[in-house]
Amino acid sequence: MNKMFKKGLASRVLIILIIVASLFAIDISRLFYIQVAKGEEYAEKAKSQQLSDKEIEAMRGTIYDSEGNVLAQSATVWTVFLDPSNISDKNRMLIVDFLSKTFQYDDEKKDELLEKSKKDSKYVVVENKVDNIKKEEIAGFVSENKLSLCIGFKQATERYYPYENLASSVIGFTGADNQGLAGIESYYNDQLTGTNGRVITLTDSKSNSISSDYETSVEAQDGNSLVLTINSTIQYYLEKELRNTLEEYQAKGAYGVVMDCNTGAVLAMASMPDFNCNDPYKITYDKYLKEIDAAKSKEAKTALQSQYVQRQWRNFAVSDTYVPGSVFKTFIASAALEENVVNLNTTYNCTGSIKVDEYEMKCHYHPGHGVETFTQGLENSCNPFFVTVGQKLGVHNYFKYFDGFGFTQKTGIDLPGEASPQYYKEEQYGIVELSSASFGQTNSVTPIQMCAGLSAIANGGTYVKPYVVSEIKDKNGNSISKTTTTKVREVISKETSQQVCKMMKSVVDNGTGKNGYVAGYGVGGKTGTSTKLGESKPGEKDKYIVSFAAIAPTDNPQIAMLIICDEPNKDLGGGAICAPIAAVVVEEAMNVYGIEPKYSKEESKKLSIKTPNFVGSDVSSAEEKAKNAGLTCKIVGNGKVVKKQSPAAEKSIPTKGVVVLYTESSGNSKVKVPDFSGLTIAEVNKLAASKNLNIKISGNDNSNAQVIAYKQSEAKNNEVEIGTVITVTFKSTKAVLD
Repeated sequence: MNKMFKKGLASRVLIILIIVASLFAIDISRLFYIQVAKGEEYAEKAKSQQLSDKEIEAMRGTIYDSEGNVLAQSATVWTVFLDPSNISDKNRMLIVDFLSKTFQYDDEKKDELLEKSKKDSKYVVVENKVDNIKKEEIAGFVSENKLSLCIGFKQATERYYPYENLASSVIGFTGADNQGLAGIESYYNDQLTGTNGRVITLTDSKSNSISSDYETSVEAQDGNSLVLTINSTIQYYLEKELRNTLEEYQAKGAYGVVMDCNTGAVLAMASMPDFNCNDPYKITYDKYLKEIDAAKSKEAKTALQSQYVQRQWRNFAVSDTYVPGSVFKTFIASAALEENVVNLNTTYNCTGSIKVDEYEMKCHYHPGHGVETFTQGLENSCNPFFVTVGQKLGVHNYFKYFDGFGFTQKTGIDLPGEASPQYYKEEQYGIVELSSASFGQTNSVTPIQMCAGLSAIANGGTYVKPYVVSEIKDKNGNSISKTTTTKVREVISKETSQQVCKMMKSVVDNGTGKNGYVAGYGVGGKTGTSTKLGESKPGEKDKYIVSFAAIAPTDNPQIAMLIICDEPNKDLGGGAICAPIAAVVVEEAMNVYGIEPKYSKEESKKLSIKTPNFVGSDVSSAEEKAKNAGLTCKIVGNGKVVKKQSPAAEKSIPTKGVVVLYTESSGNSKVKVPDFSGLTIAEVNKLAASKNLNIKISGNDNSNAQVIAYKQSEAKNNEVEIGTVITVTFKSTKAVLD
């Protein structure tokens, strides 16, 4: 019995020992697995639970215009977040009430915030992009109520564009991740983007920071800044006039480029409709908004919204091609003169059309221009004349200059999405293709190519590469690199350049470009119209692109410009629609360059003079003084001494203008400004005289029935003193689709 008991006991002890040994072996194996096999992995996990690694976002570089004005900059903003794991029921409503009041939440948003405060999480975002003022207000509340474990802040940056729409197609915009998505922001993204910093802090079991003594930080390195060639003054007036034209003619688009023809620097570039860089997804063109509203389904509205947003972002001047039309005749003229196949005395008898192979190529003036010189052929934009010039030039020489002026390759401008030209290769030309190409049809080029080519005509014959960034600076303002003028090739001689500049001046003085005239500055120009073949629906009339090229001043050119209007709703050419825009921009650009006007004798006769000071003079002396100055005076009141005058002394007044003299201190006679729009120069002068107002004539001052007022410095129905000088701008509305 005892033996059996002892034997059973021994067996049980052995089993227990085996079990204990097995468990011990399992533990040893598990310990080996954790500490050796998986040691590094678990060590990293432990470390990550003990360390907080926060990223500090670097500031994106600033973008400046040529005068140092900020066009794009980054500002510090904050993400406000909650750590619900540290929020107790005791302080929950205190936090929710304060944040709801700070961010002006309604009841629904407040309830959402309350739910956020109860989440099983250590990081719940309340608001992004909170400015410093509001952040400091919240930080004060946190400090006062000892809630640093409940409410936190994460630093970030936000891109801001002070001028909103200005140069938007050039500057572009950034996305939510601060990456450039369009324009300069995209092209120079690597330069503008900095390197983010980090703050590594030791934390406790609840991931709360233990002490700043255990903190390691790596400073963020801000991005480089860019200085653009864009001049904000020229850019502003270009955009203003393009926008007005877009609205007036309900066009598909209106585009413009202004270049310093000697350096290649782009002074202004715009594509309308444009967008607000701070809100790039918002539609800005009323025509688009109406079309979206008129869409019958939600899907159609969404599709149109997307289409029009994309169109607003597109920089037509760089990313699209078009058929240049008659503006291209300036290049044919340059090539023909350079090759001596014509000269300024060459004549041609235009009968209204010319037969080329089996085709009849018409002049825009169907009766024909008759006998004209080469300069007159350009003035009249005569297609048959330039067909004969192109044929004399021949395919080889034509293509040599087509290539020389830069139309066979991209310009290489520092902007994204530059389109490639679409053109016939030299071996593809026959007599028909050459003839058509000679008046600007057949090939498609980009506006920036055209403007760069015009610069070569203007600057003495050298093709220069266009660019928009003049300098890159580091965060401390030190220069990293500067762009210098790249002279690519000599295309034509200086003599040919001067001849073509004079021909272009004659186009503005005597031809289809009269609306580009600016008193005191020799403006050279060329109008153009091209049919958008294949883009009209059955039954629709042809769609057009009209344009105007300009250089100024022609005696020593500084700028080249191209203005385009895409599908205007009236059958008017580039001379009527685009040239007036160029005239405004030329005058502003000349002011920026500090170029003083040089008036001809005829222009001098029309100049304004400074109004003499009549105050304090007796009436008879004042009348004599006015007569000697070539002015008429109107006396208001029965006094004997002049107490007040309009216009005031030293103010500009047109020669033969009217100055109003008040002989009583209380004298004040006002009149409502009439609407001068649509009136001829004679009609405007007559109406102004009836109201005792002075008129200063601007723009196309040819006195004929087709030259009408389209802009005035004082809005209609404004009340002004009699004698006030009002600038009225005129343009020709002659429908020339050349």
